[in-house]
Amino acid sequence: MRYRRFGRTNWMVSEVGYGMWGMGGWSGSDDAESLASLQLSVDLGCNFFDTAWAYGAGHSEGLLGQLVRSNPGVKLYTATKIPPKNSIWPSRREFALDDCYPPEHIEAYVHRSLQNTGLESLDLIQFHTWEDGWTQDGRWAKKMDQLKRQGLIHSVGISINRWEPWNGVQAVRSGLIDAVQVIYNIFDQNSEDELFPACREMDVAVIARVPFDEGTLTGTLTLESKWPKGDWRNTYFVAENLKSSIEHAEALRPLIPQGMSLPEMAMRFILNEPTVSTIIPGMRKEKHVRSNLACSDLGPLDQALHSALRLHRWDRTPTKWSQ
Repeated sequence: MRYRRFGRTNWMVSEVGYGMWGMGGWSGSDDAESLASLQLSVDLGCNFFDTAWAYGAGHSEGLLGQLVRSNPGVKLYTATKIPPKNSIWPSRREFALDDCYPPEHIEAYVHRSLQNTGLESLDLIQFHTWEDGWTQDGRWAKKMDQLKRQGLIHSVGISINRWEPWNGVQAVRSGLIDAVQVIYNIFDQNSEDELFPACREMDVAVIARVPFDEGTLTGTLTLESKWPKGDWRNTYFVAENLKSSIEHAEALRPLIPQGMSLPEMAMRFILNEPTVSTIIPGMRKEKHVRSNLACSDLGPLDQALHSALRLHRWDRTPTKWSQ
C-alpha cells in the first residue's frame, strides 16, 4: 500500500481507502462479512474509512467504531457525514443553510455520530450535500470551529453533488474546508477543469468516490440487471441510464490490457491523478478488498493507456434519477 498526503492536514492516508455505504443497509449486506472485510483492509495497509450517518441511520458508523476499537495500535482515519436536515439528496439551488445545516443540526449529528462510533473524536466531518452559496453564511463554519476547539472533530469537508464539481470551488477557495469528496473516474473527469486546480492551490485534500461509476466500470451490468426491492440501484439504473452506461463500458473493453480487469483499469486510472489523496471504493467482500487494495501496489497506468482512456470522458448533467 502506498500513502498520500491528505492536504493541509498532513495526514498520510492510504491511496486506496474504504467506502462504507454498502454495508450500511444495502441488500445482501452482512455485518460479520463486513467486519471481516474491514479488518482485512487494515491488515493490508488501508487506514482511511469513509462512512455517513445516512448509511443505515448510523449502522455503518457503528461498524467503523468496532473496527477502530479492534485495532488500538493502528492509526485509522475516521470520516463521516452529517445528513441534511430536510433529508433531500442532492441539494438544490433554492435550499438555504437553515433547510439543510442550521448550527444546532450540525452539533446534534456530530454528537450522534460520536455516539454511534463510540469514539471520543472523529477525524473528518463532511456535509453530505452542498451548495456553494452557503459559503457566504458563516454560521456553519463557526459551529465547526467550535467543535474543533472542543476536540470533537479534527477537520471539515464537503461531499459534492453528483456531476456538479463546480459547486464546491467557492468553498475550497474560502479556506474554510480541509477536504472535498467528489465523483471522479474514467467517465467523470470534469473535476479536473476547476475543482482540482483550486484544491491544489488551497492544499485541500480530494477524496475520489464512485470509482466504478456505481457499478458500470465493473463490467458486470447487463440490460437484464435487477436488484432487490428497495435497493438504491433500482432508482439510479433506470432504463435510459442502464443502456447508456453499458454502451460506454463496452466501448472500453478493447483498451483493457491482457491480464488486467476493467475494475483494475478503472482504479489505476484514478491513481494517475496526483491531486487525489485517496479513492474510496465500496467493498463488502474480502475478494474485493484484496483486488482493490492491490491496485496501489500495481500503481498508475502507463501513459499511453491513460491517455487513451481520457478520450472516454462522459460529461453528464443531473437528472431526477441521478440523486
